[in-house]
Amino acid sequence: MEAYSKTRLLAISVVTVLCFSAAGAYGATPKEQLGRLIYFDTQLSEPAGQACVSCHDPRAGFADPDHSLPVSEGVLPGRFGGRNAPSAAYASFFPEFSYASEAVGGQFWDGRARNLKEQAKGPFLNPVEMNNPNPAEVISKIKSASYAALFEQVYGANALNNVDSAYDQVGDAIAAFEATAELNQFTSKFDRVQAGLASFTMQERQGMMLFNDRARCSQCHVVGGMMDGGTTTARALFTDFRYHNLGLPKNSDYPFNLQPPGQIDLGLGGVLGIAKENGKFKTAHLRNIALTGPYMHNGVLKTLKDVVHFYNTRDVPGLWPAAEVPQNIETRLLGNLGLSNAQEDAIVAFLMTLTDGYTPAGGGTSGGGGMMGGGGGMRR
Repeated sequence: MEAYSKTRLLAISVVTVLCFSAAGAYGATPKEQLGRLIYFDTQLSEPAGQACVSCHDPRAGFADPDHSLPVSEGVLPGRFGGRNAPSAAYASFFPEFSYASEAVGGQFWDGRARNLKEQAKGPFLNPVEMNNPNPAEVISKIKSASYAALFEQVYGANALNNVDSAYDQVGDAIAAFEATAELNQFTSKFDRVQAGLASFTMQERQGMMLFNDRARCSQCHVVGGMMDGGTTTARALFTDFRYHNLGLPKNSDYPFNLQPPGQIDLGLGGVLGIAKENGKFKTAHLRNIALTGPYMHNGVLKTLKDVVHFYNTRDVPGLWPAAEVPQNIETRLLGNLGLSNAQEDAIVAFLMTLTDGYTPAGGGTSGGGGMMGGGGGMRR
């Protein structure tokens, strides 16, 4: 475990240097720079050794870089989170949590954080993550950090002397960093195709057409624009910002006991105390999805092929274990879609085009290659 920790710390240090060197290219404001420094600071856990980046690494689409585990290990060896770490990239586009007839927006898989600022404050105090006993401990560490003066430049002289407001400002600064182009690049092959600067392969184009039609993916992973402060933009985020019960089984491959025998993860229903929301989890965006495995809230599906195959065959008798929460399961959009193995592979090929940092071989090509049109509307 000690060797693993040293290796992970070295990797985090390398990522920190790379991201700081790239910061100037994104023109970060002082608040965004402060948020970045906090995000990468491994001294803010108890004991030192874990930062936000430990579970939300740029090399892994800002999700956990350890693809061998379904959930993340905290700063204390042997303590693990209860759910798969979602990507911090593109999270800033999710609207604040609201609930009328259904839930929309929010952060964490179950929507328990109203917005990104509130989410950013959670891991510091979580005993299975960064393990600080209280906000005062976090602020004390920031007072000793090299960026303490920058904190007071951003939030005012003596800002660190008021623990409650300073801790709120920690979340505010991290949220500001997570809203920058460093995390939200829109530089995938898909984006280049949409801009007419690249072309899909035949398989990718077939996958796009299936995604948008017969496979019904776009009914929840919306491709017709994204919500941003109540407006719609041309850039697709591939989520409906809503919550669904996909009928996922428990993850029986955990190398540790996350839940006592018989305990059920109710997701959104457990947060709201509303039975009709039991088993529902937030629709993840699909940006950089090829980098963020394993998948789903409990990491039960290890590869993108597994994900597509589950959506295609969930209701085929004998193929999958029973759902952890058998109530409120989405039946209209997945379960027994009748897709062939080649069609599943084509959808995976399309999903692979959503990875940021795309560089065309040979300097790039021109031509549309198939714009994303047709379906892509909200489910309702």
